Amino acid sequence: MADATSVLHVSPVIPVVTIADPQHAVPVARALADGGVRIIELTLRTDSALESLKRIANEVPDILVGAGTILTPAQADAAVGVGAQFLVSPGVTPALLDHMLTLDVPVLPGVATVGEVMALLERGITAMKFFPAGPAGGPDYLAAIGAPIPQVQFCPTGGISLDSAPAYLKLPNVSCVGGSWLTPRAVVESNDWDQITRLAREAAGLSRD
Repeated sequence: MADATSVLHVSPVIPVVTIADPQHAVPVARALADGGVRIIELTLRTDSALESLKRIANEVPDILVGAGTILTPAQADAAVGVGAQFLVSPGVTPALLDHMLTLDVPVLPGVATVGEVMALLERGITAMKFFPAGPAGGPDYLAAIGAPIPQVQFCPTGGISLDSAPAYLKLPNVSCVGGSWLTPRAVVESNDWDQITRLAREAAGLSRD
């Protein structure tokens, strides 16, 4: 189940979400789903991230919840253990990849160079995260990769906004983008779930053409 191609087609935007207070986890997920975005990449960047992930997995069954910022095999195990339905890493080492491929969930490993793309292709992986998208070259870079390696589909993440997303989504080798703009920290901490739903609705309306 390593292939994450199906994950990339759930929504034109995968929200990349960092939650400090687990009490915000379920309302954030529900607000995204209400806006038509039924997927979330919850980053493991806080001490309470696994608790937030567990709450979403248990209480919001209509949203596909994955764990992001996977850096170690132990993190991958812990995330799957509390209900992560897919795993995302900013980059990947052979040891981390080997371990993630033993788990029964789709894996979306991060790449930033052509060599890294080719290394994952050798392992049979054709769905990848392109990170950090903006600093690593943006849409022009991905368009150039698509010429010699058209079989790979990307989810570019890092420095992408509602305004810049269309430039990526029009590329034939981009299935979706990752974005943190749907769940701004100040909005989450103010419990403005309606605003998150509005941002999600805008994102869900983006065209992949």
